[in-house]
Amino acid sequence: MLDCRLRLVLGNCRSMANAERLMLWRQRQNPPVDKSAFIIHDLPTGSGMTLSMEAVMHFSDRLDNAVKAKGNPICIGLDPRFEQLPKPVADAAIRKHGRCAEAVAEAFIAFNQAIIDAVVDIVPVCKPQIAFYEEYGWQGIRAYEATVRYAKQKGMLVISDAKRGDIGATAAAYARAHLGCRINPEDAGFEADALTVNPYMGRDTLEPFLEVCAAAGRGIFVLVKTSNPGSGDLQDVVTASIETVSERVADMVRALGAKHYGECGLSDVGAVVGATYPEQAEHLRRVMPDTIFLIPGYGAQGATAKDAAAGFRKDGRGAIVNNSRLLVFAYKLEAYATKYGEKDFAGATRAAALKMAEELRAAL
Repeated sequence: MLDCRLRLVLGNCRSMANAERLMLWRQRQNPPVDKSAFIIHDLPTGSGMTLSMEAVMHFSDRLDNAVKAKGNPICIGLDPRFEQLPKPVADAAIRKHGRCAEAVAEAFIAFNQAIIDAVVDIVPVCKPQIAFYEEYGWQGIRAYEATVRYAKQKGMLVISDAKRGDIGATAAAYARAHLGCRINPEDAGFEADALTVNPYMGRDTLEPFLEVCAAAGRGIFVLVKTSNPGSGDLQDVVTASIETVSERVADMVRALGAKHYGECGLSDVGAVVGATYPEQAEHLRRVMPDTIFLIPGYGAQGATAKDAAAGFRKDGRGAIVNNSRLLVFAYKLEAYATKYGEKDFAGATRAAALKMAEELRAAL
């Protein structure tokens, strides 16, 4: 049986009285619980984490379970572009709010919620790219937060694609912002299940994220070999130790994840490895045998299911495959436009996701 324990996470608590008050508050929201089921966990000094109580399961176990339950490793990218939204969704928001950022935010929320509702029973993970929301200021961030919260309420795992990374206290602040705990679930903020991070500034900039992951049952995905055409400009450079930069990062990811295994045998320190470079993905899998790969590049960037399969373990586990544009905007594709069109854009997304699942199952 998987180790899913109720854990009391103490951050800047000065006394057990605070813990008792939180327990009483939680008991009012849910049926009474046995205090012995709670584990006291002290976060690292200076982490700034606030008090939280929740059922904590290791991130890799939650992800592995979700993929098994849905029967496929699809990650849907929720990357809305206002100009590409179905006309009925965009027009409804403009009629209500006018042409402004608020209208964009409301349109994004409506669009994303419809997509989530359409695929939640078949897709285990979603990944909103925060840049498409930040573009519209605080209104866009409001839409991002609403999307994360809605997806989690519906039972999907959420990866925040924010590619954060910085030194010390700044990295810790990023970790709390995207993965951290709050005293009240209604004030969850950006509490995604995982976060993409940039390792360029070194190992010490990743450690603050790991502290939060360990405390809150979250995960990270470190950029190792990305799917874009220019990734080789830096990632394929051979170092003095006769290994490429991406291999060096992969070694670091493996080492960092060595103490962060779930019961499924996978680590909560994941890696971003693009499907557009299948030979390198296959090699990196040998370097990181127990690392979960987040695999971008499928679909719009040209990679196939066979290419994506190169990043999986031999047992068919240990990876999720992202697809953004060809899923969320499937209604624009010739294969779905006639049957679904703008009025049933979510139905088109579901049909495209089912097709992708079939292709991945055949490749794996």
